[in-house]
Amino acid sequence: MSVNVSLLEERHLAQVLAIEGKSQTAPWSEQSFRNEMTQDHGTFLVLEQSGQVVGFAGMWLMVDEAHIITVAVDPDQRGKGFGKKLVVELLLRAQEQAASCATLEVRVSNEAAIGLYENLGFSRSGIRKRYYPDNREDALVMWLHDLAEWGAPLPKPAATAQEL
Repeated sequence: MSVNVSLLEERHLAQVLAIEGKSQTAPWSEQSFRNEMTQDHGTFLVLEQSGQVVGFAGMWLMVDEAHIITVAVDPDQRGKGFGKKLVVELLLRAQEQAASCATLEVRVSNEAAIGLYENLGFSRSGIRKRYYPDNREDALVMWLHDLAEWGAPLPKPAATAQEL
């Protein structure tokens, strides 16, 4: 199946809003996504599989720091590497824009996302107490320092006939 990453466009909004509603307890409004499409300091991506949006991610470039503001994958499509693909693409684009580092916040309870970010080179840096408005959960602050030297992880090689 074909997987494509592209910039968020008007035609993606309905599917992005559906994923946002299934993924977040305090979802962004349609207007928030529309605002992201017009920001000159932001990059907002969608990942499509066979023409269907299965995930999205956004970042802001603030001076020389890439701040990943959101990552979401349709709950029915999780565990397929789509979140990783989106974050890697954001980081590569941040490198192209001369970002020196990247940061993000993630719910302290979101172990799967924390593991993904750590596997991509992010480190735990601190806690933002009662950060999330829906349930006042703490956020783990993570940083990827020296983004210029960061290399995207190579995909795992395909299984050989002997491994099958």
